[in-house]
Amino acid sequence: MDFLKKSALAVGATTVLPQGNAWADISSDPGATFNLDYAPHQGMFSASAGKNFIDEIQYMHDLGFRSIEDNGMPSRSESDQTKIGELLAKLGMRMGVFVVPKGGNGQNTLAAGKQEHLDIFLKGCRESVEVAKRVNAKWVTVVPGDYERRLPIGVQTANVIESLKRGAEIFEPHGISMVLEPLSDTPDLFLRYTDQTYEICKAVDSPSCKILYDVYHQQKNEGNLIKLMELCWSEIAYVQVGDNPGRNEPTTGEINFLNFFKWLHQKEYKGIVGMEHGMSQSGKDGEQRLLQAYRAVDAFR
Repeated sequence: MDFLKKSALAVGATTVLPQGNAWADISSDPGATFNLDYAPHQGMFSASAGKNFIDEIQYMHDLGFRSIEDNGMPSRSESDQTKIGELLAKLGMRMGVFVVPKGGNGQNTLAAGKQEHLDIFLKGCRESVEVAKRVNAKWVTVVPGDYERRLPIGVQTANVIESLKRGAEIFEPHGISMVLEPLSDTPDLFLRYTDQTYEICKAVDSPSCKILYDVYHQQKNEGNLIKLMELCWSEIAYVQVGDNPGRNEPTTGEINFLNFFKWLHQKEYKGIVGMEHGMSQSGKDGEQRLLQAYRAVDAFR
C-alpha cells in the first residue's frame, strides 16, 4: 500500500510480451470495456494524459477503464475531491479504495489495545466518511498495524476485533465497507494471511468489515490463491493485483492472471480489481505495454 506513496513507478528493462492465444485475443477496439472492472491509479497514464489527475481519469475512461483507485485521496483538498467525484459521476465510473488515515501501515497498532491508537483510528474513520461522500466511495482500506509482541496473540486478535467493531459502527450508516488488507511488506505486521483476516471479519460480523485480497501480497505470503479465496469468499469484498516478483503489471511475473481473472468472472465478481502495482517500463511505451497486458489477461473465454 505505502509503496505507491514512497516511490515512483518502477522502470525495468524492455520486456517482450509473451506469445500465445491470450495475446491473439486482444480486443482491436482501444476503447472497449473489460470483462472485469480494473482500476488504475494516478501516474499510470500520465505520459500520455499529462500530470493533471482529472485529465488522466478522462483518458483512462477513453481506454475502457471504468474505475480508479487513489490511496491518498484523504490528503487531497476538498475542492479536488469534489471535482474528482463529479467527473467520476459524469463518466459513470466508480471510486475504488482509499486508505483510512490512521498513520502508516505499522503505526498506531490496534493489536495493542491502547486508547490513543483507537482514537486515531476512529478519527480517521470519521474523516473517511466525509471524503467518501465527495467521491462516492464504497470501500476504504484499513491496515491494523504491527504486532504488539508483549501480548498473547489471542489478546491482540481480540483487541483488533473490538477496534474494528467501533469502526464498523461509524461506516455502517453510510454503506461503506472497511476492507482489511493482509500485507507481506514485513513480518512485523499483524495482519498477514487470508484465513486470519477471514476469522476477524467473521468475529466483527458487519457488512462494513470485509477483506481486501491483494494477489501480490498473498502470493508472497501463502500462495494457493484461488483455493484460499474460495474458502474465504464470503468475506472478500475487494481485490487488488500486482505480479510477483517485482510488483508490476500482469504477465511480468509468475502468476497466471488469465486463469485467475477467468475464475473471478466465473464467481460473478462485480467488484473492482485495483491495479496496485508499478510498471515494468516507463513512458508511453510502458503505458502501451500495461494496456496490452490487461487486454491479454482479460481475454479469457
